[in-house]
Amino acid sequence: MPPHVHFEQGSWQFPVLLTLTLLLAASLYFRGWIHLRAISVSAIPAWRAGGFFFGVFLTWTAWGSPLAAYDHNLLTVHMIKHLLLMTLAPPLIWLGEPLKAFWHGMPSFAQNAIELVSRQPLVRAIARVVTKPALCWTVAALTLIAWHLPPLFTLGMRSEIWHSVEQTTFFGAGLLFWWPVVQPWPTTSPEPRWSILLYLFLATLPCDILSGFLLFSDRVAYPVYFSAPQMFGFSVLEDQQCAAALMWTCVSLVYLVPAAIISTKLLAPRTSHKYDFAGSHSSGGTTRVT
Repeated sequence: MPPHVHFEQGSWQFPVLLTLTLLLAASLYFRGWIHLRAISVSAIPAWRAGGFFFGVFLTWTAWGSPLAAYDHNLLTVHMIKHLLLMTLAPPLIWLGEPLKAFWHGMPSFAQNAIELVSRQPLVRAIARVVTKPALCWTVAALTLIAWHLPPLFTLGMRSEIWHSVEQTTFFGAGLLFWWPVVQPWPTTSPEPRWSILLYLFLATLPCDILSGFLLFSDRVAYPVYFSAPQMFGFSVLEDQQCAAALMWTCVSLVYLVPAAIISTKLLAPRTSHKYDFAGSHSSGGTTRVT
């Protein structure tokens, strides 16, 4: 579990373990990316690699940067961290085709071990179930709602361990949610792409309900912030309204981007071969990543 960095009254300590973990992942990705370009087989474009590295940077920003120094003081900062971990970093990471790069960046013994495990029927069955759009949507929605219930929210604010669990589940739920949308390698999906438009629309509903409640409520939902030092001249209620407006706007705009791209592809003149949002090669409604 990635470590949560604790801060009090604006102090910040460099997160060594978290940084080393992310640097290791970035190094493995870069090694695989270079190898793919060298052999000229399904090379990952530079813009995709850039998206992956930017996603890793956003993950570090949310988890261990000085931004986290204000996590326990402002709900707005807390919301920014959640948006980075669940809404912005995951799609950028998936767009970089990380599994393909990691695979080619691994030593041969690791590839052999993973290939052996992945051939097991149980592992294949679990992978199929976990990446079902219905399950991905449900996990993301429940994660969002559960951690914003006042009792769980307060628990996460007062406990280092539970705060780490909270951040980890947000990031994990974000990766699951964006998998059906981006469809990174080695995805093969028989689902029609128009269904993702419905998927994204339904995903806005939990965010709209939560942000609408926080924005228009005249009561503070999280009294734990009454004991935190006031910053930037915000009252606790004003901070809550700002956080809600930020989530409402950010989620709507981010979800609109893939929806617009997919809609454009669906409305384009039909050809024998086309490319979807993830850049995967498809024919006859069945997607195959190349």
